Amino acid sequence: MQLGPTELIIILVIVVILFGGGRIARLGGELGSAIREFRRGVGDGEKKAQSQLPPNTASTPEELPAAKQPVEQR
Repeated sequence: MQLGPTELIIILVIVVILFGGGRIARLGGELGSAIREFRRGVGDGEKKAQSQLPPNTASTPEELPAAKQPVEQR
């Protein structure tokens, strides 16, 4: 099921009528700030995980010793 531009406009008009323009703008702003906080948290978690690795740890899969060994097939 695909929605065309006409259907999307109808849905948008119904949403504006139900909730009002001010409330939709406020919800959009809250959603944007929530997404920014989520991305910031993910970035902080990645930085923390990287800082906890030993300094001589390989950073890419190609550099890992196991990646250089042939895979055994049964």
